[in-house]
Amino acid sequence: MMGPIRRLTINMQELLALLERVKAVLSEEDHRILRGAVETLGFLTRMLENRKTTIRRLRQMLFGAGTEKTRNVLKRNAGEAAGNMADGGDPDPGRHPRDAPCEQGVASDGKRKGHGRNGAAAYTGAERIKVAHESLKAGDHCPLCEKGKLYASMSPGFLVRIVGQAPIWAKVYEIENLRCGLCLEVFRAAAPEGVGDKKYDETAGSMLALLNYGSGMPFHRLERLQRSVGIPLPASTQWEIVQEVAGVVEPAHGELLRQAAQGEVLHNDDTTMKILALMQGRRADDGSGGERSGVFTSGIVSIAEGRRITLFFTGNRHAGENLSDVLRLRASELGPPIQMCDALARNVPQEFQVILANCVAHGRRRFVEVAHDFPEECRHVLEILGEVYRNDAIARERGMSAEARLAFHQAQSGPLMGRLKQWFEVQFAERKVEPNSGLGQAVAYMTKHWEKLTLFLRVAGAPLDNSAAERALKKAILHRRNSLFFKTAKGARVGDVLMSLIHTCEQSGADPFYYLTELQRHSEELALTRLRQLGAWASASC
Repeated sequence: MMGPIRRLTINMQELLALLERVKAVLSEEDHRILRGAVETLGFLTRMLENRKTTIRRLRQMLFGAGTEKTRNVLKRNAGEAAGNMADGGDPDPGRHPRDAPCEQGVASDGKRKGHGRNGAAAYTGAERIKVAHESLKAGDHCPLCEKGKLYASMSPGFLVRIVGQAPIWAKVYEIENLRCGLCLEVFRAAAPEGVGDKKYDETAGSMLALLNYGSGMPFHRLERLQRSVGIPLPASTQWEIVQEVAGVVEPAHGELLRQAAQGEVLHNDDTTMKILALMQGRRADDGSGGERSGVFTSGIVSIAEGRRITLFFTGNRHAGENLSDVLRLRASELGPPIQMCDALARNVPQEFQVILANCVAHGRRRFVEVAHDFPEECRHVLEILGEVYRNDAIARERGMSAEARLAFHQAQSGPLMGRLKQWFEVQFAERKVEPNSGLGQAVAYMTKHWEKLTLFLRVAGAPLDNSAAERALKKAILHRRNSLFFKTAKGARVGDVLMSLIHTCEQSGADPFYYLTELQRHSEELALTRLRQLGAWASASC
């Protein structure tokens, strides 16, 4: 039986120093696991020292939160309450309603869930080979009735054959050499036409960029995969290739920046990131002030005429500062854009005027988090906000213009939000809720930011939430979870450029592999474009 745990007082710096001392006797993988465990311990300690952290919130941080749909939030709370009444305690924390097996096993479109079958039309990237009939052609007489003529109006049949191969493939050409026995002159066979003089084709660079910055495949993991299939590709070589690709496509990224600055609606948000070169030299957080030590990836999504451009920026700067850099490229004749973000001041550009909107989903989430303790009150708020989101979905399905959507929301959602605001005021005026409680803080947040949360009722085109930026940041989070960090600021810059181009392609329905490949194959034209831009800038500055 385990005895009492002896309390050991040690700070994070001492633990990390201890890790460095034992690094020599551990393998790289063991050291990485141990360091992760120590950082997790430090994180848990900080969270527990924060008086605002509840056990429920800590559990969500560690194991992830479930869906925030109103029906599921309220159903989960009802299930927990029933479990408490029956068992006299908390239900099994490991079980979640979403883990229950589907009774019917059939999706809403009629297909069985997980059927995994795709028709031939789904394989848009496959090589297509036309197979003619071995003995007949259009115009021949029918061999059966010998009277009618055959024609090629019927749709062809399809056979799909899928093979496995390494993500990066290679061909080795054995060039024959012939030597004269008398004069010893060597005659070398000519390389086949179309082989080219590059060892790594443009498609290799595009695939590496997609794997690492689009799908979260770390260089070292791909190195092991390539080695196992007999096509070795060291991680250092992969980095050199993608670094070269980023340099080639830099002018296209610059054009993305310029076009994004002209957007009508700009979403932005931050997530934490790691750059080892910046972290190794940062100061200890002792509250003495000084240079900013945090490292972040900012995601900016610009929407103009229905087109979306996504940009990523990684470094010490916050989302608002990175947005300021983008807005410096905005045409002077354009008015201030709509900016959607959460209520953090660091997300707002200080140097430029914007029409600021705050995220309704952030305010809604505060009620989701306390729904267990205040089920009836939270049900009222969540159901009203659910009606507002349904109205927005209707406007989107009907393809309404920004002005028509505004009028629709004013007619349908305006009364709902008016009732909600009145309900908030009554809670405090009649002392129905304690201001310092979880519900009181949720109500206070919505009340404080009400004008920015309801901008969609006053300005055409204003969105309800910041989901566009949060979805974009999943690209950066995927990379962080798999690769763990960038080594240098230069590496982060390469990731930002390629991730921006890849995600923008995906948002517009374009093929990022084809796009990156074509940019590389037309590198000279891209370089000339950059030179023309530099020439125009130089003449303007003179």
